[in-house]
Amino acid sequence: MAQSPSCCCCPGCAIGLYSCRWAKDKRKGLRTTKCDCAWFFFLFCACLFALVWLYLALIILNDFHNLNEFLFRRTQWWVDWSLPLLGVTVLLVTYSALLLVLALCLQLCGQPLKLHCVHKCLLILTILVVAAAFVSLNMKWPEQWQSAHISLQATGPFLHIGAVAGMTLLAWPVADCSSRTRHAAPKVLLLLVYFGVTAALYLAPLIISSPCLMEESQLPPKPVLAGHRGAPMLAPENTLMSFRKSVGCDVRVFETDVMVSADGIPFLMHDEKLTRTTNVREVFPARATMNGTAFNWTDLQQLDAGSWFLEKPFHSVQGLSSKDKGQARTQKIPTLQQVLQEAKQHNVSIMFDLRPENHTDYQSFVNVTVDTILQSGILPQLVLWLPDGFREQVRRQAPGFQQIYGLKSSWNETESPLHVNLPYQDISAQEIGRYRQDNVSVNLYVVNEPWLFSVLWCAGASSVTTNACQVLKEMKRPLWLLPRSTYLMVWIVTDCVSFLLILSAFLLLQKCSRRKEPAGSKTDVLLTKINSLMQE
Repeated sequence: MAQSPSCCCCPGCAIGLYSCRWAKDKRKGLRTTKCDCAWFFFLFCACLFALVWLYLALIILNDFHNLNEFLFRRTQWWVDWSLPLLGVTVLLVTYSALLLVLALCLQLCGQPLKLHCVHKCLLILTILVVAAAFVSLNMKWPEQWQSAHISLQATGPFLHIGAVAGMTLLAWPVADCSSRTRHAAPKVLLLLVYFGVTAALYLAPLIISSPCLMEESQLPPKPVLAGHRGAPMLAPENTLMSFRKSVGCDVRVFETDVMVSADGIPFLMHDEKLTRTTNVREVFPARATMNGTAFNWTDLQQLDAGSWFLEKPFHSVQGLSSKDKGQARTQKIPTLQQVLQEAKQHNVSIMFDLRPENHTDYQSFVNVTVDTILQSGILPQLVLWLPDGFREQVRRQAPGFQQIYGLKSSWNETESPLHVNLPYQDISAQEIGRYRQDNVSVNLYVVNEPWLFSVLWCAGASSVTTNACQVLKEMKRPLWLLPRSTYLMVWIVTDCVSFLLILSAFLLLQKCSRRKEPAGSKTDVLLTKINSLMQE
């Protein structure tokens, strides 16, 4: 097939990158074989597979701090693993996408798709790496599949438009490939697959739902912010500095974790061991792996609870002032009494887990904690009591505490109002609506990304626990809000424009093909007549 002069340079470069044949190939009859087509299909699947993983990786960034903590408990390395994860994923997506673009360019220029063996090996490696990532996620972090499902409520309308645009762009290569295919079966299969997928995408909005498809007047109030261990992106978690920073982010609830020292002093600490957030390995190397409850308060006060924060965790550390960094280095483990005074001063509620729940002295921990709260003078209604152990005893000792539950099955139906504290993956937008109708306050954790906060805001969540209070504070409305009638119009216009462009591509290519047919057919007729005359 003759190439136009304008295409000579581009195919040469594309062939070099795709097939590693930089010199002009003089061999005639070099064609795309069935095996080459199979590798092109494999390339398309690898690119799509990597894209899906990239989408999922971006979604799970909301919970990546939990993964970092999980990996720390097993490796003792406190590293932000999101950077290597995203780096490798973007590399795989970029590589496979560039190869796919090269293949489409070669197809349009009528060049054979001879994928080099190095690319074949790298594509197989891409599939294996992404498959291993999916399997690992499914085994160790299965709740993230629910996160992905929730994310579609935020991205579904935009993914639909993008997918329709992508299929529209493929119309010309598909039409060109179809016109070049000599056998009917492959041509019919190609067209059936293409138009089947396109039709499915045209109808996809029938199953797309989002709580943000509503009128502005229907938007519920913005969820109240609860600082997860304070403001852990701005200060070391579970320190006085962290809670004071959270107050500046308009947080209305301190969410924290309480343990009780060996001499009966309730203090703030999330991990059962002190190795992640203190310098216990340096101060007490022989006792570093012991449970935090095994230390008395005098020992705990010797530990540095702030310097670790400046070395490793959140990217936002780089934006801190020198004053804040200096203050972070001086942070010590605070007592529950100190935090209660902060909450009392700022009229902020406090909610906490009491750890470890399986400790043999857990009942005494509950008693000491309740006594500490009652002696602090904080208003009882500012205390959101979360621990399930010995709840009835706590209710008798401190009837003014607001009881907050993790499971609806543990509720006392005579109570009003009720509060629930659930992972955001464990509840649907419809359930949130039903809780609101029952006058149940719903707090969801841990919500860090604006897209997730927007979905839960539209769904009607009462409050969210967050690491990123400084980000969510600035949000005056959800990222997007669209009336259903407007979305219906966008859907119809998108599908109609796409259909017209696809139809135009196929008709234009057919017209171009027909222009070439007459000359050839006239020549064939003339040759036939000459041949018949010679035979006579």
